[in-house]
Amino acid sequence: MKVEQIYSIVNSITSEALGESAILAEDLSNIADIGRALFDNMSVDNYVRKLVDHIGRVIFVNRTYRGSVPSVLRDAWEYGAVCEKISVDMPEAEENETWSLTDRAVYEQDMFYKPTVSVLFFDKRVTFEVPFSFTEIQVRGSFSDATQQNAFLSMLENSVEKSMTVKIDELIMRGINSMIADTIKDDFGSSLLSSTSGVKAVNLLYLFNTQFNKSLTADDALTDPDFIRYAAYTMGLYENRLSRMSTLFNIGGKERFTPSDLMHFVLLADFAKAADAYLQSDTFHDQFTRLPQAEIVPYWQGSGTDYAFSNVSKINVTSAGGNSVEAGGILGVMFDRDAVVVANLNRRTTTHYNAKAEFWNNWAKADMGLITDEQENFVVFFVA
Repeated sequence: MKVEQIYSIVNSITSEALGESAILAEDLSNIADIGRALFDNMSVDNYVRKLVDHIGRVIFVNRTYRGSVPSVLRDAWEYGAVCEKISVDMPEAEENETWSLTDRAVYEQDMFYKPTVSVLFFDKRVTFEVPFSFTEIQVRGSFSDATQQNAFLSMLENSVEKSMTVKIDELIMRGINSMIADTIKDDFGSSLLSSTSGVKAVNLLYLFNTQFNKSLTADDALTDPDFIRYAAYTMGLYENRLSRMSTLFNIGGKERFTPSDLMHFVLLADFAKAADAYLQSDTFHDQFTRLPQAEIVPYWQGSGTDYAFSNVSKINVTSAGGNSVEAGGILGVMFDRDAVVVANLNRRTTTHYNAKAEFWNNWAKADMGLITDEQENFVVFFVA
């Protein structure tokens, strides 16, 4: 074990802490231990220089990862391969002849009124597996007892579970991103996002600048309290609008409504935290400026290498509808619980023992139906 003398360093940092010297450049390479992959020839005692250091404590990195994406997972079904979704259009009103009776007129009462029913079938399934192997007797010599070995094996299982969670989370986000792309394409076609605003793809910056005769840019929007207040106001309006029957808020133009308890409201963390910092922190009656209850995501598609707003607010996808869309500045989405669904999530692990080499092969598998329904309400909020 290497022991380093650091009396000069602790004397120096004491002077800094007591205000007796200016802040100095500090070399911490001899203080902090970043760890080594293997022992080297320094891993012996400091007495006879022959005794190999023993491990005094073993720490397993075994933290559970629960994910942080919108909760769109739904119940599974065991048999059958297709999800069938049936809906019926609202019938039109006709004249009430009770109050327009005419002498000797005949009133038809045997006419058959056929309901207008539409059916969607979702039969696409996506699947993947994560392979991993376990051994037992080969690693016994590395641990002091069975408890340590079991903790090690548990850590391996947890690493697989974390891998599965991350991959399923990202698939869920891809379903949301696909709906974002199709919604933007339906409202804007091939036109520039900054040129106007749609009713489903809502350009908050365009609406703000137009209404208040401003020239605010997308880069400055998240630090402008007036814009954030306007954005919160508009999003609150949409929560109310979607609760009323309308054909405006879904690509299919169907009569749909989404009550608050069946609505997902997902915000980009950059915007949600900006609203907290620039609005709620100094507002006495914060209920008047508070955003609707939302689920928070750190990015839509990825963080990039720097978590810059231009990266976390961006998608660049070809959607389930076949639309290639690259768009940035996406602040949030508001959608019906049936618009994006991960259904029939079949999680399982298969195992095979190799008797010759004495190890277990395991395959963690997932099958799921990633459903995006263009006949359900879906609204995108962005700045461009």
